[in-house]
Amino acid sequence: MTLNKEKLVVIGNGMAGISTVEQILKLTTRFDITVFGSEPHPNYNRILLSYVLEGSKTFDDIVLNGWDWYKENGITLHTGTTVSHIDGAAHEVVTENGERVPYDKVIIATGSNPFILPIPGSDKQGVIGFRDISDCQQMLEAAKSYKKAAVIGGGLLGLEAAKGLVHLGMDVTVVHLMDDLMERQLDHQAATMLKAELERQGIKFAMGAKTVELFGDERVAGLRFADNTVLEAEFVVMAVGIKPNVAVAQASGIWTKRGIVVDDYMQTSMPDVYAVGECNEHRGVCYGLVAPLFEQGMVLAKHLCGVDTLPYEGSVVSTKLKISGVDVFSTGEFIEGPEHVVIAHKDEWKQTYKKILLKQNVMVGAVLFGDITESANLQKLIKQKTVMTDEIYDSLMGTGCCGGGAKSSASVEAMADEEIVCGCNGVTKKTIVDAITDKGLTTVDEIKACTGATRSCGGCKPVVEQILQFVLGDGFKASVKQGICGCTTLGRDEIVAEIRAKGLTSTKEIMHVLDWNQPEGCSKCRPALNYYLGMIYPDTHEDEKESRFVNERMSANIQKDGTFTVVPRMYGGVTTPEDLKKIADVSLKYDVKVVKVTGGQRLDLIGVKKEDVPKVWEELGMPSGYAYAKSLRTVKTCVGAQFCRFGTQDSMSMGAFLERKFERLDLPAKFKMAVNGCPRNCAEACTKDIGIVGNDGGWEIFIGGNGGIKARLADSLCKVKTDQELIDLCAAIIQYYRETGKYLERTSEWVERMGLETIRKAVVDDMENRKALVERIEFALTQVKDPWTKMLNDTDTRTALFQNLEPAAQ
Repeated sequence: MTLNKEKLVVIGNGMAGISTVEQILKLTTRFDITVFGSEPHPNYNRILLSYVLEGSKTFDDIVLNGWDWYKENGITLHTGTTVSHIDGAAHEVVTENGERVPYDKVIIATGSNPFILPIPGSDKQGVIGFRDISDCQQMLEAAKSYKKAAVIGGGLLGLEAAKGLVHLGMDVTVVHLMDDLMERQLDHQAATMLKAELERQGIKFAMGAKTVELFGDERVAGLRFADNTVLEAEFVVMAVGIKPNVAVAQASGIWTKRGIVVDDYMQTSMPDVYAVGECNEHRGVCYGLVAPLFEQGMVLAKHLCGVDTLPYEGSVVSTKLKISGVDVFSTGEFIEGPEHVVIAHKDEWKQTYKKILLKQNVMVGAVLFGDITESANLQKLIKQKTVMTDEIYDSLMGTGCCGGGAKSSASVEAMADEEIVCGCNGVTKKTIVDAITDKGLTTVDEIKACTGATRSCGGCKPVVEQILQFVLGDGFKASVKQGICGCTTLGRDEIVAEIRAKGLTSTKEIMHVLDWNQPEGCSKCRPALNYYLGMIYPDTHEDEKESRFVNERMSANIQKDGTFTVVPRMYGGVTTPEDLKKIADVSLKYDVKVVKVTGGQRLDLIGVKKEDVPKVWEELGMPSGYAYAKSLRTVKTCVGAQFCRFGTQDSMSMGAFLERKFERLDLPAKFKMAVNGCPRNCAEACTKDIGIVGNDGGWEIFIGGNGGIKARLADSLCKVKTDQELIDLCAAIIQYYRETGKYLERTSEWVERMGLETIRKAVVDDMENRKALVERIEFALTQVKDPWTKMLNDTDTRTALFQNLEPAAQ
């Protein structure tokens, strides 16, 4: 603590309080700052919790200010400490454990709490809100043990929670009281398109459903609705809204309504005490979105530092949905009335929708779906109460004949210095301009590293580029389009098209003709190009071993100690005593450290010395399980109709057949299958790239499952009646994935990118296309140097061979 400094105490270690502190530190060093946070963490970005939940970010990725930041700025931080009240007479902040800290100024930034419905059962185990990292961690744990989840609330938080739980492999139903999702931010058209898209991604919906009870014993077992219907659920997330956390203010005698009442400079009814963010109420409004808290924080910071500032007069709020595959934006007024002029465009082919509302020719609101590139520009125009003109209309609705670069520069020039560009991180236009001029920054990535703008959701990137262009003028260079790696700006589809159009036949030729930045490529692009060449030219491409990963070159997986794991193939998880004896003898001879039974129903021989790998394979005399390859790894099976009293189909024979048929064929990424003899699903088809479930009438095929770090339940593609239909459809699916998948893209990501309906049309509905896909994969299989594959592609012997698998399996 430094003498002669004013003592500033911040109650709340979240985004509102700490962003205000950041602004204060830029303006003055007059304060000795103490921060109290109830959570045991440094300051983190709550709006990115959905990314942590779905697995694309870790907690460390969303930390805004790490522990060192507090030390470097002389801030005293108390985590895991809750303030009980403020003693205004003594000018002290009092914690729940009785500690008293003197102050000259106090900022209350306690945020909000999730609203929990006051219904029977809301206190049961397995019922939580979705507001902080601990809620996120509870969801991650629940997904390991439970399968059925319900999210009550179809607003922004509810949909983000639902998508995250679906990614974790849960069966998720969103229960919403209203008929439209996000009815406070979207009109009926956008809400309808959003629901259809989220259904395609695996979320179920119960619309117009009023939850009156959560039933079960100690743990929740389901929901009961007002019409007395029920929904089973082992885990329930309540996302029906938030309420300002006013506990400290109320305990201190500070005036509160719904929130802590503040004036235009965030002053509360208690002298020297201010409130910022979701906990406050300004001019009768409580804001639950991030941009207003930054705007409030800047006004408060200047006011506390004695810097002239305009008062805070409220915010024009906007909403952006932050879940993969869905782009939705709204700002201002979005439901048209008789006083509005409506400008709207819907494109059903590209699944986009744009609506702008005018009132007396002034832009007052907008809704975007599918394409939100104009979101930042629209928000600015609406905030500035811009009058619609023909030029603006042409620019926004895509009817103009010019690029609009001059207008972009003009609009950026008109922005106020203190206008927030990056709402996620509270970065203003002036902060970005100063970084460009003072530090010589020339790229968006440099600005991101320096200021934090674009660091989170990336929605502000177009405006950041416009600011760069405005400041640098002729010195501005547009961002280079990202390709499959840093060696090229070309994407997967462009590269494949160029290979076919120009007849390119080797990775070196591709790199030369297509102007690679690095003449030799890199470890990311070389394997990808080798795969694309093999997929395009299965009969003529000579596999380039030097472009393969080390595991593929060694036919074994390297371990952290430099030894290797050898994995022999066990078709359908079935082996023989003779093969087991071979494995045991070889393991003893070559001092294998561990023999591990895997989840793919085979044995890993772990700890083989590099020089022994060829000899181990030779003495085993068994085919490789390709545990190292971007190809079919395993086909997991249950015992099926051969042995199980519930089995309806011969899953072991079918699994072994499919594994023998498709082994060794190169694919974009590792590939796993499962075949179940009945709907009890013992072989876990729901987490496989292709999962097959037998029933009395035939087979049901599922695709796009993943049990890894980004868990995803497989989607039901279709049902077939015969074994031959099943084999043909598996062939068509695999070939379609081979031809359209990006290198290293798992089917779980491929299905979401392509869309289940697109895949269904290509391999199920379009019989001619299915036949062509089967023909192409059959041709590719004939090129695989494997006698089993050649035999399987001989029509006369395939049926007899398949029939003979049953006694072999036994």
